[in-house]
Amino acid sequence: MAPKNKFTKTEMVEAALRVVRAKGAGGLPAKNIGDELGTSTQPIFTAFGSMGGIKTAVYAAAVDVYDRYTHAGLQADIPFLGVGKQYIRFAREEPELYRLLFLTREKEYSAAASMRHLQEHVRPALMDIYHITGEEADVYFRDLWLVVHSLSTLIVTDDCPYSDQEVGQILTGFSISICKAIKEVPGFAAGTFDRDAAGTHKRDAGRADAVQTVRSVCAAFFISGDGKPSGVRVWRDEHDNTHR
Repeated sequence: MAPKNKFTKTEMVEAALRVVRAKGAGGLPAKNIGDELGTSTQPIFTAFGSMGGIKTAVYAAAVDVYDRYTHAGLQADIPFLGVGKQYIRFAREEPELYRLLFLTREKEYSAAASMRHLQEHVRPALMDIYHITGEEADVYFRDLWLVVHSLSTLIVTDDCPYSDQEVGQILTGFSISICKAIKEVPGFAAGTFDRDAAGTHKRDAGRADAVQTVRSVCAAFFISGDGKPSGVRVWRDEHDNTHR
């Protein structure tokens, strides 16, 4: 009878996550996990069978960590903005897990698939807050998520030249732009709008009307001094309430 393994699978996976956080996905060989546990590779292979089994378990554990971040975002008063904030926070606080999930060739988890899953959860809030259709809500979240994902990837690759305040301004500006396009350009969400006409659409509208349009649909992101996204401000049509 084989000796009883002194470590549980959960303990081994937790050790593997520590290795990934310290050395990246390339540091995942069983020997490194064994060193982290203070044991040989034998109990690891006994538990998981192969390196493939180890990688699958570690990948699933990384997804669980990511899901905790996005779940926290979905519990926010404004879930679609909460998810965006938590996505950036995950990139800042767990850069190697972000790399493992979204920036490696050998991956079972797609950033785009994650976006589509989250889209289902945030659609009702978008429709309610901005008074738009489900199709328009999906376009808004898709486009905003692309910006969030791009900024997060720049952060993880240590190539983001923007301060926290500038990141907030970028997200705010894009939110304003996409909302105005959805509200003001016929056929924008469906992709059937006249691109030539869109550039001149409402060019002659008064400044007061333009300001009112922005106020009615603008969502602003704020990032605190410690690098973590914080409050969110949303302007509505008839009301000038602030949600945080």
